[in-house]
Amino acid sequence: MDKTPEQLYAEREKRVNDVIQLKVPDRVPVMSLFGFFPARLAGITFEEAMYDYDKMMSAWINAMVEFEPDMYENPFTIRYLGPIMEALDFKQLKWPGHGCDKMSSYQYMEGEYMKDDEYDAFLLDPSDFILRNYWPRVFGAFEAFKNLPPIHSIITYYMGMAAFAAFDSPEIEAALEALLKAAREAKKLIAGAMEYADRMKELGFPPQFGSLAQAPFDTLSDFFRGTKGAMLDMFRYPDKVIEASEKLLPFMIETGLAAKDRGHTRVFIPLHKGLDGFMSPDQFNTFYWPTLKKLVLRLIDEGLNPFLLWEGDCTSRLETIAEIPKGKAVYWFERTDIFKAKEILGDTVCIRGNVPLSIMSTGTSDDVKAYCKKLIDGVGKEGGLIMDCSTVMDDAKPENVKAMIDFTKEYGRYS
Repeated sequence: MDKTPEQLYAEREKRVNDVIQLKVPDRVPVMSLFGFFPARLAGITFEEAMYDYDKMMSAWINAMVEFEPDMYENPFTIRYLGPIMEALDFKQLKWPGHGCDKMSSYQYMEGEYMKDDEYDAFLLDPSDFILRNYWPRVFGAFEAFKNLPPIHSIITYYMGMAAFAAFDSPEIEAALEALLKAAREAKKLIAGAMEYADRMKELGFPPQFGSLAQAPFDTLSDFFRGTKGAMLDMFRYPDKVIEASEKLLPFMIETGLAAKDRGHTRVFIPLHKGLDGFMSPDQFNTFYWPTLKKLVLRLIDEGLNPFLLWEGDCTSRLETIAEIPKGKAVYWFERTDIFKAKEILGDTVCIRGNVPLSIMSTGTSDDVKAYCKKLIDGVGKEGGLIMDCSTVMDDAKPENVKAMIDFTKEYGRYS
């Protein structure tokens, strides 16, 4: 007899929770971040997916029904962003149809959106700095905010009331109109995310994640100082880098804990700059790992399960990143030696990955099955493996996605 959606939901949830806790599940779980793959599958452009509510909803639901991974990612929160970014004239990203081809994914625009002499202003009042310095640089619509007075100067009736005069200008009025337009579009995004989540629950699919956070150093280097700036700052202003990362830590904890408020336990943490090619082991231990570890431990203490995506290669960090409680987190590896990771981390964390995107995009179904078999035999022995592609699978062949999922369900059974 066919299982009900409620039974499928509970079964999938238990399977993933078991593997996180290093218990042996009924089989190897399999899931993925589809990226724009469902749009390509549905024959719509990536641009259409980012702007057309109904087309996105239909394409992603159909992909989930066709391939049936164990859990879903919500496309609205990370893909249905076109109307918001356009309303705000967002500068940090090129996106399909807006700086990129309609069938190309995002392109991040690296920059020093915080100058090297602005650490003190950021550390004094991050919110004020973001409003009057950072936003005018990353949102064209908010350029006029640079002329506003310090927000912390407006305190009470005799301290700062006159400063409100700065808000009375055509430029500020236009900025606020853009903000309201973006707010209306953001409400559509939230409605889409909620509808999609409801549809997935009706079909028996749990969510992969309930929130997203970042390593504090990544937040500083990705969005404020840029890669070049952050790397130079480790030599020029090491104390400021550490202080700024500590300042950002509570913000990242807050975004991660949002999963708990939504009734979920899994937190996605994509990692960028702490890898072998970006910094030395000493720099990793000084600038990157301390605040990331604090973030991970706090989330675990709150009953959450961090899913850390280690982009690139972090093979030299494996002993260090083992310094967390057992059976509480998932490490998803892109290019790290996953078999060595299993050897070092196998009794500490569940490992996710890592069918190479090159195989998923250009290989055959047999190539995919052979790699999955190697992963199940070498990494999935006695549990501790979630099967996945090495990264977001925008350009994967549909037959290879099917091969990865179906083969894992068949060959990856423990009972």
